[in-house]
Amino acid sequence: MIIWILALVLFGCLGYVGWTMGGIRAGFSLLGLFVGSLLAFPLGKLFHSLLGLFGLKNPLLVWLLGPLIVFILILILFKIGGYAVHHKVDVYYKYKAGDLKMGLFERLNRRLGLCLGLANAAAYLILISLVIYVLSYATVQMVPGDTASGSVKMLNMLGNHVKSSGMAKITAGIDPMPETYYQASDVLGLIYHNDLLESRLTRYPAFLALGEKPEFQDIGSDKEFTELRLRQPPISEIINNPKAQVIVNNPDLLKEIWGIAAPNLKDLEAFLKTGQSAKYDGEPILGRWNFKANVALALIKKNKPNLSSTDMTKLRRVLMLTMSKANLIAAPDKQIIIKNVGHLRPNSNPKAPPTVEKQTWQGQWDGDSGKYNLTITGQKGNMQAQVEGDRLTITGTEVPLAFEREL
Repeated sequence: MIIWILALVLFGCLGYVGWTMGGIRAGFSLLGLFVGSLLAFPLGKLFHSLLGLFGLKNPLLVWLLGPLIVFILILILFKIGGYAVHHKVDVYYKYKAGDLKMGLFERLNRRLGLCLGLANAAAYLILISLVIYVLSYATVQMVPGDTASGSVKMLNMLGNHVKSSGMAKITAGIDPMPETYYQASDVLGLIYHNDLLESRLTRYPAFLALGEKPEFQDIGSDKEFTELRLRQPPISEIINNPKAQVIVNNPDLLKEIWGIAAPNLKDLEAFLKTGQSAKYDGEPILGRWNFKANVALALIKKNKPNLSSTDMTKLRRVLMLTMSKANLIAAPDKQIIIKNVGHLRPNSNPKAPPTVEKQTWQGQWDGDSGKYNLTITGQKGNMQAQVEGDRLTITGTEVPLAFEREL
């Protein structure tokens, strides 16, 4: 209902404005609307770096303001051009064409202005509906009505009216937004309303290496932020949290995140819903793996059946000291990280037990079909890895290592 009231207001006001301005200025305004709409997004990118120089770091605002500035500038230029042309034509008919021709021109100019004013109103209605639909698509999913501010509630209500009135179908034909915008909104809304999916998100293969960055490690270990998420507050409160601000105010990191997420959004949404990835499940090594001491000891016993119980006890103690908290991460870019690998250092006091120095191994994996070669930086020789179901075993080390997939 509100959209139709807006339509009546626009048609009434802009029809009258077109009648008073005349056909030339109304025509230039209409042309400015078309050209501005076509060039807003392509030329808006030119303002992104300029807005950054003025201290605007929020990528969403930069992304929205660039096209808006271009649209307004183009519309102003066309209105100025329309006024200049109208002035010249008006001067001609007033002082050179005679009274009869001037009267005929004014009548034609006003009637044509009325028609073009109504066309301007239709264009504005479509553009306003498009803006409302695009913005509300995200806010409807990520800002619940009971926690939304007055302006967001109004935007959500207008978005629902645009959809119910059928204007959304009309705007779809000129929608400049990429499909990734709507896919990203769907994914963010899904995560926002299901905080338990965050643990599944961290296991998505494309994000494995990204999750090891200190910014995400810090936010993942922050108890207050976890409690904040469980309360499902307004999205603005989450974004304004100091831990989240570290990421939001880092344009390079945001660009890296989007570069990884954009080509995987459809698969990511399916993974969040089902836990299955059509894109990555074909490579069994991908994922996060936790060390399993009992399985490793069983492999050692299998390879060395004559090993005495005393030696097995010593090996168990060494493995528990050095590898009990070890985990392995294999990412799609063939990067492999093995964290919390313990290295025994003799204690200066001979009677005291050795100290354990934790290390992180990094390298590359190569291979397929469950059999891989691992090249670890700083480690001599290659290691071999084999994946069978949810178990990964590594040989080529002093003792076999066994890991189990984190689910």
